[in-house]
Amino acid sequence: MPSAIRVHETGGPEVLTFEDVPTPAPGPGEVLLRQHACGINYIDTYYRSGLYKAPTMPFTLGAEGAGEVVAVGEGVTLFKVGDRGAYSGAIGSYAAERVYPADRLVPLPDSISYEQAAGMMLKGMTAQYLVRRTFKVEKGHIVLVHAAAGGVGLILCQWAKALGATVIGTVGSEEKAELARANGADHTILYRTEDWVKRVEEVTAGAKCDVVYDGVGKDTYPGSLDCLRPLGMWVSFGNASGPVPPVPMLTLAQKGSLFATRPTLGTYIARREDLLATANDLFAAISSGAVRIPVNQRYALKDARKAHEDLEGRGTTGSSILLP
Repeated sequence: MPSAIRVHETGGPEVLTFEDVPTPAPGPGEVLLRQHACGINYIDTYYRSGLYKAPTMPFTLGAEGAGEVVAVGEGVTLFKVGDRGAYSGAIGSYAAERVYPADRLVPLPDSISYEQAAGMMLKGMTAQYLVRRTFKVEKGHIVLVHAAAGGVGLILCQWAKALGATVIGTVGSEEKAELARANGADHTILYRTEDWVKRVEEVTAGAKCDVVYDGVGKDTYPGSLDCLRPLGMWVSFGNASGPVPPVPMLTLAQKGSLFATRPTLGTYIARREDLLATANDLFAAISSGAVRIPVNQRYALKDARKAHEDLEGRGTTGSSILLP
């Protein structure tokens, strides 16, 4: 019988339980995936803690993974048994096997490993839409990336640098600063010991930034706004430190007619054509060498609790995956 990580009540990492579950059967339009790797993301902690409401209780955590199609449901023509696939979307990925809608699964090229895919589908496609669509990064832009040594952060730094931007990253330690610099950051700021808003002004010689990519949330507001030049964009795409309080619209005017947005990957890949375009652009960036996916932590599926403790304790860098 396959295994999965289940949550019966919301709370800390201790609520994650490793259980045997029945083999699911794919329904119409679905495939059954035997997963080779499952991605771990900060959003998983939001569902586990109850900050985000899960669709059912109990539930299986996780929103990305990669594996092999082992059965197809009625009407499925996009995939056949033996095909490789990867996804980011509906929760339920912390499992050895899972069913998934065929039209939300992406064909995985042979050049991309299952571990790479599981470590990048959510984070990589998030980075793709952030630098290619939410704010189109171009040569000469100055970009600030918070949590620059994190899963999305390392990919953002690489991609923005490849597009010709000057990249500034905030990090929590000198070790993480070295990692960020090795992945494209031109300047790093230790946010725990430095006045990072002042440092941004210094390293940009007063010019400040065209865009701030902020996955941290409460702790970086309103400082992120103070790092922007007039008409700059604040992209708040996560709440690792807690939700951002309500932002007065007049504040945006007073700080230079700023733009602010709270995007989600789900909106950007809602149509299958956008899903495929986003994923294929990501695959191309990896194949070209412009972006590398650092999978720096690997855990057995049964050790999901330890993975969450490490993640929330700021003890991880790059991508983390579970191995069923």
